[in-house]
Amino acid sequence: MLSYKLWRSFVKEILLLKRDIGGIVIIFVMPLLLIVTITLIQDSTFKNLEGSKIPIIFIDNDKSEVSKNIKQELENSNTFRLLTHYNEKSAQDAVFSGNYQMAIVIPKNLTHDLNSNIDIKVQKIVNSFGLETDSTIVNQPISVAKEIHLYFDPATNVGFKNSVMNSVNKMIFEIENKKIYTAFQDQLGTTENLDENKNFISFKEISPKRNNTEIIPNSVQHNVPAWTLFAIFFVVVPLSINLVKEKSQGTSVRIKISPTPYFIHILGKTFTYLIICIVQFLLMVAVGIYLFPYMNLPAFDISGKMFPLIVVTLFAGLAAIGFGILLGTIANTQEQSAPFGATSVVVLAAIGGIWVPVFLMPEFMQNIAKFSPMNWGLNAYYDIILRNGGIGSIIKELALLFLFYFIMVIISIFYERKQHAV
Repeated sequence: MLSYKLWRSFVKEILLLKRDIGGIVIIFVMPLLLIVTITLIQDSTFKNLEGSKIPIIFIDNDKSEVSKNIKQELENSNTFRLLTHYNEKSAQDAVFSGNYQMAIVIPKNLTHDLNSNIDIKVQKIVNSFGLETDSTIVNQPISVAKEIHLYFDPATNVGFKNSVMNSVNKMIFEIENKKIYTAFQDQLGTTENLDENKNFISFKEISPKRNNTEIIPNSVQHNVPAWTLFAIFFVVVPLSINLVKEKSQGTSVRIKISPTPYFIHILGKTFTYLIICIVQFLLMVAVGIYLFPYMNLPAFDISGKMFPLIVVTLFAGLAAIGFGILLGTIANTQEQSAPFGATSVVVLAAIGGIWVPVFLMPEFMQNIAKFSPMNWGLNAYYDIILRNGGIGSIIKELALLFLFYFIMVIISIFYERKQHAV
């Protein structure tokens, strides 16, 4: 008997959805448009950075060996296109007005002063060992440190600034090292190549592998799970609206006086919207697998991961449904439920890492993100897709998502009983 009542509750929810075209658009069409649009924008941005050169101003007041090496390194990076017809004042005006991202100004006599300083220091070191040196060089004063001026557009991303400054620092460090080695070679009269060991220590990135092939994350692997979660949680809006409609149309009164327990009514909604969440997930995956390659985007690879991904989707769907049920139970009008539901989903997405990675947030926001069900779902998806985890690695996230659903439903039932008692 209970199974029949549950079935009738399920049919009722399907009929309500069929009459709500706007809700269907929100549930299915909007997430597909979002995932396609945002993935295209992000991918084209990366391609632009890789395929085109950023114009920057390069002013060479040194016109000697060091400045030529820096210029050569910048040109060989295939990242920058150097503009050299500026002076420092006009370069500063052009960059600060936003015409260019940055300007690099090499100071006068950089090569000469660097060579002089290195010669003086090398002579002093050699002299300390009791070897013959040129006393006129040893007694010369060391030149004041030189500064390479970097001008950045005030709107330039901080990450871009840090990347450029690190690159320039690395170039200068390598140039200075090479000159120091050369100075010692000349002073000691050796023909041994002392420069060979300067890169004795290096970095090697170790990426996870599958079938001896490195797994390289791409924008699709990040966007499909992120916007799938966003779509799943947007069921909060039509679900809460339908609950409010039941109140305004008197359906909720008939439910209260019927012999069917209220939790059956809740389960009917849960099963209905869980199916919708699965359909949303399958649509997003289909877009990632079949449509993206036709848009010159990487295909979404889920080989061997479909079952754990569906499990994550089910539990994320439960969390979203629980939140929608609570909102629809508490709200009295559609004007309350719809705006609050949409806004709360956006807020949960923002603090959950859907738009901005959590590790880029301030520490205070990182702590808040730990309480976002979207963050739990996103971490579970990433564990499966990017970290090659299994069901065992996401037990914690699944438990949190189910607990969130359970708490939301329990609060809704108690609130409903209190209202009914009054």
